[in-house]
Amino acid sequence: MKFAVQAVLGLSLVFANPVFAAPAAPAAPAAAIHPDHVKAVQDLLGAMQVEKVLRGVAARSRYQSDAQRQAVLAKVDKTPPAEVYQRMAPALSKVISADTAAEMTRFYNTPYGKQVIYRKYNSGAQLVMPGAKAAIPPEEKKERKRAAYVKASTELANAEPAIDHEAFLLLQQINKEKR
Repeated sequence: MKFAVQAVLGLSLVFANPVFAAPAAPAAPAAAIHPDHVKAVQDLLGAMQVEKVLRGVAARSRYQSDAQRQAVLAKVDKTPPAEVYQRMAPALSKVISADTAAEMTRFYNTPYGKQVIYRKYNSGAQLVMPGAKAAIPPEEKKERKRAAYVKASTELANAEPAIDHEAFLLLQQINKEKR
């Protein structure tokens, strides 16, 4: 008898309390990203040589053995850069606007922008004396004054963690693939 009373009481609480009600219908999917936007982000990733970011993430990751690290790096090396851009661009289109992608692609394709990319991936340790300020080349001074560049570079700097995260996710996918 006690069991029946407890069951009825429990069922009455379940149906009476809205906390246990059926969940609401799922929200509508986010608006689809325009293919031109994705293409602009792909172009930006190419100008940034983001495949080197992927290799850097692979090199910094922890592995059970050195042989496993070498196997993953070999898979990354076999992955064409264009494939890296295509696979990362849709997710990054959510955090990088089409305007930013176009502006930063333009910048990275300039001679000075190419130097910036080269230094980003090929610079060694540098000693900086206390109180010393880095000399700013005239090209960079000119770029820093452009409103479109200022806005785009700020947005891209804010997207750096997302780029690293997407590179890590892509690295995991590449590692699972048989190549």
